Amino acid sequence: MEHDSEFHAALAALAWQIDLGADEAIGEAPVNRYEAVATPEPAVVAATVAPAPARRTAEPPPEAPAVDAVAEARAAAGAARNLDELREALAGYEHCELKKGARSLVFSDGNPQARVLVLGEAPGRDEDVQGKPFVGRAGQLLDRMFAAIGLGRTAPAAEHSLYITNVMVWRPPQNRDPTPEEIAMMLPFVEKHIALVDPDVIVVMGNTPCAALLGQRGITRLRGKWTQALGKPVLPMFHPAFLLRQPHMKREAWADLLELQSKLRTIA
Repeated sequence: MEHDSEFHAALAALAWQIDLGADEAIGEAPVNRYEAVATPEPAVVAATVAPAPARRTAEPPPEAPAVDAVAEARAAAGAARNLDELREALAGYEHCELKKGARSLVFSDGNPQARVLVLGEAPGRDEDVQGKPFVGRAGQLLDRMFAAIGLGRTAPAAEHSLYITNVMVWRPPQNRDPTPEEIAMMLPFVEKHIALVDPDVIVVMGNTPCAALLGQRGITRLRGKWTQALGKPVLPMFHPAFLLRQPHMKREAWADLLELQSKLRTIA
């Protein structure tokens, strides 16, 4: 009887364990479930990799030939046969950076048959707007100065008229002084301009035209002293803009105007 009860108790315990999920047979040796199971390393398959094609070294692009801006200016100016063609040559000249920021090409004003050619520095704001040289306050003073000796840009007779132009035909930013490189580019055009007009006398007003035609600066030292350039008598004078800032220097400017008047009489 006792054995039957033990049997039934063991059977009941086994059934309870089965209900709990313990349905596997227990081996003879204990198993440590916490040991890491060794994972077999994957077999390394040797792949045949084709060598990368040789990389071609790009050849540098050929360097653009250096542009001789002065030589091109000389060629363009030399081809002009009259003032209209010279203006067109200037309009087509692309090597002066001033052109990009200017509104107008300021070529000239006055009578091309005039005996006196006035060569200024560069256009200012008013000149850039109107496309004519010496039309601002400085230009108004210039007109009064030359009218005092009987000369003017609108005079019908050539012997009493003026022809006015500048070294630079485009306005420099903020009215700064032109650089030596910019002056050198424009010089062939200036020389051709003077040759086409063929005046009796050239008046250079300010340091920029003195640098262009005479290769000198220092207008205070140069003014009032006759010199020669391009086979013409040249008289340096103060620029009217300078006289507006320094009105006490108008006495020297008046003396220079009288000197010009006297010179024109001697070569009449």
